[in-house]
Amino acid sequence: MVDDRALRLNCANRRRALAENSDTRRLAFAEFVPLAALLTSLVALTIDAMLPALPDIGADLHAKDPNAPQLVVSSLFLGLAFGQLIYGPLSDSIGRKPAIYLGMLLFMGGCILSVFAASFEEMLVGRVLQGLGVAGPRVVIIALIRDLYEGRAMARIMSFVMSVFILVPALAPALGQAILLVGDWRLIFVAFLVLAVLVTLWFAIRQEETLAPEQRRAFNIGPILAAVVETCSYRVSLGYMLAASLIFGAFIGYLNSAQQILQEQYALGTQFPLYFAALALAIGVASLVNASLVMHFGMRLLSRWALHGLTALSLVYLAAIWPFAGHPPLWSLMAYCLIAFFCLGLLFANYNALAMEPLGHIAGTGAAVVGSFTTFISMMLGGLIGYAYDGTILPLVAGFAVCGIAAALVGWWTEAAPASSGPL
Repeated sequence: MVDDRALRLNCANRRRALAENSDTRRLAFAEFVPLAALLTSLVALTIDAMLPALPDIGADLHAKDPNAPQLVVSSLFLGLAFGQLIYGPLSDSIGRKPAIYLGMLLFMGGCILSVFAASFEEMLVGRVLQGLGVAGPRVVIIALIRDLYEGRAMARIMSFVMSVFILVPALAPALGQAILLVGDWRLIFVAFLVLAVLVTLWFAIRQEETLAPEQRRAFNIGPILAAVVETCSYRVSLGYMLAASLIFGAFIGYLNSAQQILQEQYALGTQFPLYFAALALAIGVASLVNASLVMHFGMRLLSRWALHGLTALSLVYLAAIWPFAGHPPLWSLMAYCLIAFFCLGLLFANYNALAMEPLGHIAGTGAAVVGSFTTFISMMLGGLIGYAYDGTILPLVAGFAVCGIAAALVGWWTEAAPASSGPL
């Protein structure tokens, strides 16, 4: 009871302190939104802008396997998976700005290592370091927004930030392709480095620290480990984390092989970014539509419809493309992907929210655990699907079908428990 009263008093003091200092710590809306969106979207930019350059990287660094350049994508997810666990608690200890500085410095170091990489292995180390770095702004900027805003005001800010974030995957490959028209693939990492320096300076000069020293907590690995154990002890959290991992794994398999499928197999060449952008926007549109649909149908029913639709579509399309030896007309592939990715957009938002339902009392650390868990598992699944690429789209479509079936089974297990059931 004493601890509970102390916690309420601490929260009240924090809200009072924020109210008293909000004018000095808040940037103007028109400046804060693009700054927050840019910091948040570095992950998507760093992944998708590299896609047109994968063949050149593999050739210049003498990758031993035709599918090896896919590791340039998936290795970044490895760093991202581990980084998500650390930055939240770290920012509670040292402050929001120092935690973001650390992440950006690691990202810059990874970019420099990749620019001067003399071997494919050095490139991959640089990519892991970049992933570990971008996890910082990706995680901490949400905590920073929460320091300054709450309720509807926070929802409004996050809506605008996510609107910008949705556009990045659509535009990033075009940026990478444009750079390749004037230079080699190393220039893309130079562009990342320049952008990181500029946005860090912008953030350092214009954004003040939002977590007062008296509100900080000592960094302790114990609560992180306890949150991991507790999160996995809830059937709902564990089940939806596994389901999200399976679906996101199939999507990472697409990211790994998209360049080979669209740019090489279908010979799209420099038109690849346009087709990739169209498919990326399908996920963005679904994310926006979900905000309305979920209020009418609920997360569980909407997720079930989307998953069953994705799985059935993949099974039907897998049978349909078999006579084409895995190389159907491009229009049919685009139609399949547009519908499938719309379903993915519905699943991404709802599965994460469902996994967080029992974790309100450890929301910050719980979100880090959910994000890290799903990223790590999906990275491995996506790697397997991508590496199975054999010059046809059969492995990709089969990957979506198998992951969809597995996610449906996990969903059935998850929802079979009574609604009131506690930890496993």
